Amino acid sequence: MPRRRVAHASLANDGWCRISMIQSRYRGLVLDFGGVLTTNFFAPFRAFCRRHGLPPDTIQDLMSRDPDGRELWHRVERGEIAQPEFETRLADMLGVDRHGLVRRLLADLRPDEEMLAAVQAARQGGVRTGVLTNSWGTEPYDPYEPWQLSKWLDAVVISHEVGLRKPDQAIYLLTASKLGIEPAACIFVDDVASNLPAARDLGMTVIYHSNTADTIDVLGRLLGMSLHTAGRPTSSTPDEART
Repeated sequence: MPRRRVAHASLANDGWCRISMIQSRYRGLVLDFGGVLTTNFFAPFRAFCRRHGLPPDTIQDLMSRDPDGRELWHRVERGEIAQPEFETRLADMLGVDRHGLVRRLLADLRPDEEMLAAVQAARQGGVRTGVLTNSWGTEPYDPYEPWQLSKWLDAVVISHEVGLRKPDQAIYLLTASKLGIEPAACIFVDDVASNLPAARDLGMTVIYHSNTADTIDVLGRLLGMSLHTAGRPTSSTPDEART
């Protein structure tokens, strides 16, 4: 199976990509939701912690360093527990009110208008586009509902609905299958570095997202088209997702 290099957005101008040789290879674009189609995913967690008098990295530490916290997140992302149980157990860990906890954690998340417009430009240019996201459930609070993702993307894979989570290779294969494209013809963009190697090992070209302008530049080079739209708002994203 072919290997792909990781395209770091911050290295977009380093010149190692030989786009003229490979641009026709890519027919699919798969993107993470939080932190790629939206503003920085972790900034709202720090804001939440400040509002509740917690150290700013408390949420990230639970997600990535605390064994019980990691297991809690993995279980909700795989759909093994529902959102209310996740909220109750997380609230106990944090010492906060459980009611509406997921909504409150994501309260400061906003659409990244420039990235959304770039994705639409790629789709209008003939690239099949999809979202692959690790989810915290959608009942009772559905963070995806205002976005109407299925109306302007070709595939939407939400982890708890399929019983898989990134970086399980099966979820990348499922997403490529829903796009109707082999993994080697897909680009995958995520802001969490640990989600990239599994996709790369399947043959996808992967981009570590850290800066919108640079990611769009790399995508444009790989796809052989201009995706910069000067931050033009995307008409397919409802106003509720922008407020």
